[in-house]
Amino acid sequence: MRSIWKGSIGFGLVSIPIKLYSAVQTSSLDLDMLDSRDHSRIRYMRVNEHTHKEVPYDKIVKGYKLDDDYVILEERDFEDAAPEKSKVIEIESFVNISEVNPMFYETSYYTEPDTKNNKAYALLQQVLKKSGKVGLARFVLRNNENLCIVHPLEHALVVTRIRFANEIRGMDDLNIDDDVTVSKKELEVGLALIKQYEEAFDVSKFHDDYHEELLKIIHAKAKGKRPTIKKLKPHKTSGDDLYEQLMQSLNTRKGA
Repeated sequence: MRSIWKGSIGFGLVSIPIKLYSAVQTSSLDLDMLDSRDHSRIRYMRVNEHTHKEVPYDKIVKGYKLDDDYVILEERDFEDAAPEKSKVIEIESFVNISEVNPMFYETSYYTEPDTKNNKAYALLQQVLKKSGKVGLARFVLRNNENLCIVHPLEHALVVTRIRFANEIRGMDDLNIDDDVTVSKKELEVGLALIKQYEEAFDVSKFHDDYHEELLKIIHAKAKGKRPTIKKLKPHKTSGDDLYEQLMQSLNTRKGA
């Protein structure tokens, strides 16, 4: 893996030099856009809107439109905006991970100490694991300020970017009734159903079936064939009564 960021984690007065590595990878198939007439690949070009000519990458700059003109920004401008945040993941507080709503999660990065046998790195990893807390921090990555949590995973520290509060839309426009009455017996059976399906979290049991099936279709079409497609059979219930549907679900699970 190649590191995407180099800096340090600030933990009180302790500075831990680290490197960041992307911890996620895409599982989608790499599909190219083609011209249907001759199957030539479609390319995207960076074009000047006035001359309609392609612009070399080294001639592209970033600008902010102010009034009727652009203010051009250089790399040092981004660093000067927050020099300490450009190189430091500064832990500002420690919180319970259960308090972080999953809606805030974005993407994760592995961290690696810049030096071997780094005691400060090991200390932070162990105290986070022992306390059950995560560090809440801010840092700059790719010219954007990010909010993140620093949390332990086995013997490593992981930085997971999370969204700022203003990036989560409100629910005021949703048409949801807040006065729907659920009976006591419906609630009890619903809880029993959850209990019946309860198990330890093991994400390795789940696979990207859709892309696996799509890949089978691709290989079959390459041989001039069309695979047999499983027809979707709608799940039928015996009625509209919620309690009866819950009881059927409970009994079906027991039979399985």
